[in-house]
Amino acid sequence: MNIVLASASPRRKEILENYNVKFNIIKSEIDEVILGHESPVQAVVRLALEKGMDVASKNQGDLVIAADTIVVLDDTILGKPKDESDAYKTLNSLSGREHQVVTGISLINLAENKKVVDYVVSKVKFKHLSDKVISDYLKTGEFQDKAGAYGVQGYGALLVDEIKGDYFNIVGLPISKLSDLLIKYFDINLFYGA
Repeated sequence: MNIVLASASPRRKEILENYNVKFNIIKSEIDEVILGHESPVQAVVRLALEKGMDVASKNQGDLVIAADTIVVLDDTILGKPKDESDAYKTLNSLSGREHQVVTGISLINLAENKKVVDYVVSKVKFKHLSDKVISDYLKTGEFQDKAGAYGVQGYGALLVDEIKGDYFNIVGLPISKLSDLLIKYFDINLFYGA
């Protein structure tokens, strides 16, 4: 069975490549819209499922892996910043505080009529960030296209005081949970590659 990663995220691609998985990348074309009545978990689970179904519907014999990650502060979903000013406001709001990173994950094989959906929550506490630290971070450009305006796998690690939970979830693909689901539902063991 071919494996397809339904994501153009270089971070998700890199994580999966670390486990000798042979896979293709086909980006989902859905609009990633969060509905007003949804909780953060409901939003990421639905989006992961929609992304996976979009790609699986055109690749029915393949195992499609899809994910969606959001950052949550005080029950408010923090999206990707529109610009540098928006990124500054986001980082300033995270300063000295703990927030959650929630990733929904779906595994779909329509030929076998299997649809598996799950999620992972990690907690990240930021240091108290001075204006200079935020400004220096913004100069790296790393905030662009990142939920919560930071990337923990890069310079964003310098902003973090503490992590509780799965680090790879914060990067965007909770590989430990993915491994559990692959073994349980698809008899694929990442220890042996795929």
